[in-house]
Amino acid sequence: MGPENTAEKGKVAGTWGIIWETVRYALVAALIIIPIRTFIAQPFVVSGNSMYPTFHNGEYLIVNELAKYQDTYERGDVVILRYPVDPSKYFIKRVIGLPEETVTITNGEVSITGPARTSPLILSEPYVKNPKRDNLSRVLADGEYFVMGDNRAQSSDSRVWGPVTEDFMDGKAFLRLFPFTAINLYPGSLATFGIVEE
Repeated sequence: MGPENTAEKGKVAGTWGIIWETVRYALVAALIIIPIRTFIAQPFVVSGNSMYPTFHNGEYLIVNELAKYQDTYERGDVVILRYPVDPSKYFIKRVIGLPEETVTITNGEVSITGPARTSPLILSEPYVKNPKRDNLSRVLADGEYFVMGDNRAQSSDSRVWGPVTEDFMDGKAFLRLFPFTAINLYPGSLATFGIVEE
């Protein structure tokens, strides 16, 4: 075997070594990233103004998908959910009513009653800057949530298409990444408005 053949085999082995290392790193990255994207965190881009001014059109969020496995949705949580009428569409809304409660809206003011309440809870909603003077009442079944957009006058939500069940809810807003001037954890949480959760 001459020196040229040895050099040629060395080049081939080197090329296959580079290819194998690239494939190996890609596989490791996929094994790490795919489960995280599937079960833990997903990106979400806000579309529309139903949560204005809390969220603006085009903002980039990271969604905590673990919430849908932990059964931890609470009043005031900002959630990403699939539209019950067309599950291929995703909405961002705020949880207002919890399972087995009654949500009553009187001239736009929201009150909550239910088996665990001796008196109605009147919601303090400083995040609502564009109210709508609705009137309705809805009793929620076990596993149902009443969700609304913060921009009440321009939001299609449970007032229009009814409550949503847990299987339509895909997680909570965890991190606002864009715009860079508004980066924060738990964007839109009640704590950011000085509201102590009940």
